[in-house]
Amino acid sequence: MMEQIPLTEFDPSPSAVLDPFKAIKPVESFPERVVMCFFQKAIATACADAPQIAIVGSEIGINPIYKLTHNEQEIAVLHAGVGAPLSGSFLDEVIAKGGRKFIACGGAGVLDSNIDLGHVIVPTSAIRDEGTSYHYMPPSREVAPDGDAIKAITQTLEEHGVPFDLGKTWTTDAPYRETQAKVAKRRAEGAITVEMEASAFFAIAKFRNVQFGQLLYGGDDVSSEEWDTRDWHKQHDTREKLFWLAVEAVCKL
Repeated sequence: MMEQIPLTEFDPSPSAVLDPFKAIKPVESFPERVVMCFFQKAIATACADAPQIAIVGSEIGINPIYKLTHNEQEIAVLHAGVGAPLSGSFLDEVIAKGGRKFIACGGAGVLDSNIDLGHVIVPTSAIRDEGTSYHYMPPSREVAPDGDAIKAITQTLEEHGVPFDLGKTWTTDAPYRETQAKVAKRRAEGAITVEMEASAFFAIAKFRNVQFGQLLYGGDDVSSEEWDTRDWHKQHDTREKLFWLAVEAVCKL
């Protein structure tokens, strides 16, 4: 049966017909440090006076990349897209432009109602329940982020006195198929959050030999029979704080 599933057919070849390193020219003086943020309003506020240095995009439209200076460090900032295929493509393209050290910040559903709205989670591994990562590394249950990136994030959080949990996240391509049985299974194997990009990010970073870590905040609650939004998308202050924590963390890499 496994031989009939295309996602098990990993090809380790470093080149592809459509190759970002052939299709995209490096950007002169592109910052090696990059924050990929899922919060459009936080980016708009932080980068209001920052120069635009490049773009990534899709049929949805153009996605600008800004150069932000923080503590005398230059950092590229862009919206991360949504979902593993798009976000993963953005990551690959930014690597081709010159990015080498990445911190992403976003929200996640919680699989444990005891995780408060806005509480920070630092993923230490991600369950690969999406398709993109299988094109960047052989099949496996999980994939982990860069250890130095985790250290940079946790050090930043500790310096600011921000409570956080280290834990496993579940990356899915299908948010409308988070069934009670699936949630229970993921909880049983140790996952505390669910989102749509982390395992793809971690796999691509390993394949391209760059550093990548991620910050999440506890958002909606999918741990019960009924979905609880907890108005997670309205946590603007939390999102801005998480963005600046990501900026400080990437400066430590």
